[in-house]
Amino acid sequence: MTNPTPGIHHVTCVAGDPQRNLDFWVETLGLRLVKRSINQDDPETYHFFFADAEGTPGTSMTFFPWENLSSGRVGSGQVSRTAFRVPEGSLDYWEVRFDEYDVDYDERVERFEETVLPFRDPDGLPVELVETEIPDDDPTVPWTEFVPEDAAIRGFHSVTLWLADPGPTEKLLRTMGLDEVGHEQAQGDAPGDKRTRFAASGPVGKYVDVLPTIEAGQQGHGTVHHVAFQTPTDEDQQAMRTAVQSEGLRPTQQIDRHWFRSVYFRESNGVLFELATSGPGYTSDEPLDDLGGRLVLPGEFENRREATEAALADITVPRADVAEADD
Repeated sequence: MTNPTPGIHHVTCVAGDPQRNLDFWVETLGLRLVKRSINQDDPETYHFFFADAEGTPGTSMTFFPWENLSSGRVGSGQVSRTAFRVPEGSLDYWEVRFDEYDVDYDERVERFEETVLPFRDPDGLPVELVETEIPDDDPTVPWTEFVPEDAAIRGFHSVTLWLADPGPTEKLLRTMGLDEVGHEQAQGDAPGDKRTRFAASGPVGKYVDVLPTIEAGQQGHGTVHHVAFQTPTDEDQQAMRTAVQSEGLRPTQQIDRHWFRSVYFRESNGVLFELATSGPGYTSDEPLDDLGGRLVLPGEFENRREATEAALADITVPRADVAEADD
């Protein structure tokens, strides 16, 4: 038997300028830089991991800042929207903050009886904040260096998939343990006429929304590279890998990503999915208090540190005390 996925583990996106990416996701949105590393398949490119205070599974938005790519276009076969949870009543705060930081945002919409604030990051990536009740035993830990606890982002709410043929992907989501929980007319973000929602078993990043569209897309700045789902243990991952194979898909062997172990595959509409373990986690090579404080080069890359650092752009991680001094 395959244990159902608890939900989203992380979402990885394509950015342009690395400093602009850092400034927005740390200072404007208030997420913590929990890991500063490199793209292990392209070591001359950074890999930034933004998350809650402890890098809890289900909270990591990660980026490859490929400066030489052009702007992308969201379309069929992509994650079209990534949504984060924020506490109930906090969207007024976020609209004021977005005005202060000149963030491009849209009017709120109601979706499945929740209030959603759509916006875009500096590369044009479509993102959403969703007001939701945060229970006392929630596993996420708010990072409050730039944003107060009563408004801080608390991990993923959902991803939205744009698909030319939703049927096979919906069947795959059921195989992965998600249940169809509702559908409604699409609002404000898609050419499709119906949004179908699937729910996983965990408290964070539990929703996947599916919308039909044949609108063409192109990967580049402002698009999602892949979405990873939690398979907490190696045994969970292997069982899920076998289940995915039973759907006629071709998952990779397990790949060691240093902070988690991964399996990748493209689902039938072309969206790149990943299965990621919970461990060893972001504190496996840095103390909790120092997460993101230095460039971490996993495994064999440490032996090439000097050359690797020389190929990377100089960046400065935003700090609240520095920002206050500049004011």
